[in-house]
Amino acid sequence: MRVAILDDYFDTLRTLPCFTRLAAHDVTVWTDHVQDIDALARRLRSTEALVLIRERTAIRTPLLERLPDLRLISQRSVYPHIDIDACTRLGIVVSSDMHADTPSYATAELTWALVLAAMRQIPQQMESLRAGRWQSGVGETLRSKTLGVYGFGRIGAVVAGYGRAFGMGVVVWAREASRARAAADGWTVAESRDAFFEGCDVITLHLRLIEATEGIVTAADLARMKPTSLLVNTSRAGLIAPGALLAGLRAGRPGMAAVDVYEREPLTNTADPLLRMENVVCTPHIGYVTRDEWDLQFADVFDQINAFASGIPTSVVNPEVLPHRR
Repeated sequence: MRVAILDDYFDTLRTLPCFTRLAAHDVTVWTDHVQDIDALARRLRSTEALVLIRERTAIRTPLLERLPDLRLISQRSVYPHIDIDACTRLGIVVSSDMHADTPSYATAELTWALVLAAMRQIPQQMESLRAGRWQSGVGETLRSKTLGVYGFGRIGAVVAGYGRAFGMGVVVWAREASRARAAADGWTVAESRDAFFEGCDVITLHLRLIEATEGIVTAADLARMKPTSLLVNTSRAGLIAPGALLAGLRAGRPGMAAVDVYEREPLTNTADPLLRMENVVCTPHIGYVTRDEWDLQFADVFDQINAFASGIPTSVVNPEVLPHRR
């Protein structure tokens, strides 16, 4: 099959063991980010199988209708960036392994790195040292503080374990079923949503962004946080109500933030307010971006292409298209 891979910024996939799974296919890798529909249509006109790296490029109807040879979109995890109805109408199979039993340890590790970086002011201390000023301030110890984990799925559970290993008290808030599961696993569940935001020293978000969770963290929630507290978001920016985090930081609640995700990505505007705040640590959506994680994830993505090519598609999210595919 003619395979195109979008948004592999550093041409990493070719260097991973999993890439050998595409040996039987004609593969083109694009390393820049393009969202212009005309440019994408020209690039992908003869593509039969399209590989996406998470939500880096939106695949909507105006583009899909200009890709006459496209038969398969292969990726991993959630797919809010793909117009599934249009794919079904056009006979395009969408395969996306939801890795039900495998947390993203890379994302959990980055979450903890951001917690430590923010609480110990590591970026600020580095900047001070490079400027010849030696120490620039005094950080905070994690031990005996309270970690709040909002969302107790695969990643949230791993991060809770990190908090416990660092001697923190861990409190969970989530939808009812997840709270029950957390309690059954021996974790403390907050008495209420308000108590969760009021009592935690560090709150980290681990929810999927769906219609029900969009803007689920409100300005009122943030206003309840301690002025010394830290909010960490390595999930999706849309979980927080638009403008609420920036306003909350300016008002002093929470006192700090550490974020890996943004309302518009890639974020290249150096004047963005979050990038200019001394009490915010920012990284460019690298939660899942490690060689080990990518080799694991794209082994699944490439296996989906081979399964489709052999006539037995796997992890199909629009199965109604199968009898009518191109």
